[in-house]
Amino acid sequence: MPRMAILAIAALTLAACGNTTGDRALSGAAIGAGAGLAVGAVTGATLLQGAVVGGALGAATGALTDNRQINLGRPLWR
Repeated sequence: MPRMAILAIAALTLAACGNTTGDRALSGAAIGAGAGLAVGAVTGATLLQGAVVGGALGAATGALTDNRQINLGRPLWR
């Protein structure tokens, strides 16, 4: 499996924590942007492109899941 696919799966799996949709989307965006930076660095894309795509995917994953599906605990800002 390509390295990018593994990183994308990991980012989507870990992309949300918190109980409200807003918390989950915000934390998902942060985790996704971090993972996107790593993917961008590995694949040769720009870091900005990786962060934007990763952040968007993470925010969507966080907003579209609930805490029964993915639960990483209480967000740091709460």
